[in-house]
Amino acid sequence: MAQKKIPARQCIGCLTSRPKKELVRVVRAPSGEISIDPVGKKPGRGAYLCPDAACLAKAKKKKALERCFEQPVPAEVYDALAQQLAGVEAEKEADRDGKEA
Repeated sequence: MAQKKIPARQCIGCLTSRPKKELVRVVRAPSGEISIDPVGKKPGRGAYLCPDAACLAKAKKKKALERCFEQPVPAEVYDALAQQLAGVEAEKEADRDGKEA
């Protein structure tokens, strides 16, 4: 039986390819609104980031989100991303602690 292909995407911060489920999707809706897409199904232009604060800092410094979406990205979006990434990192640590026990 053939193995199912795992979709991969590139992080706009560190430029590494990873499985799509490991990344956080940021989407620009057709109306121009920029938001975080936790499910990965919202319509619009998407960009992917590693769930790592360092990748978000790199993307912000390089203005990678602005280039992907071809419009300015408000500071609130970066703040929301930072909060969500902190939550994702805490979940991963809890998962690791649960598996080790």
